[in-house]
Amino acid sequence: MKITLDIPVVSECSVSECAYNVNKACHARAITIGDGVHPGCDTYLGSAGHTKSVQQSAGVGACKVIGCRYNGDYECNAESINVGYRESQIHCLTYQPR
Repeated sequence: MKITLDIPVVSECSVSECAYNVNKACHARAITIGDGVHPGCDTYLGSAGHTKSVQQSAGVGACKVIGCRYNGDYECNAESINVGYRESQIHCLTYQPR
């Protein structure tokens, strides 16, 4: 059985050392953003090997950053997001404070 959800997609990820990243696209089924305060990518998995399953594009399954304007009941309401580096931390670059 497959479940179809209407969730925002990860339109670009520039964190090339993540196992889910192939050609600046995230191929995890869904990612989780944040630790309650910081908009980091909780799904990040550092690895020299990359996923072989590139048919699917990642969506945002959950957002734990209460202070983000796109967070509605722990779900992302942005149209899509970008993930990359802000300073030396991996972040949701779409994050906007309320």
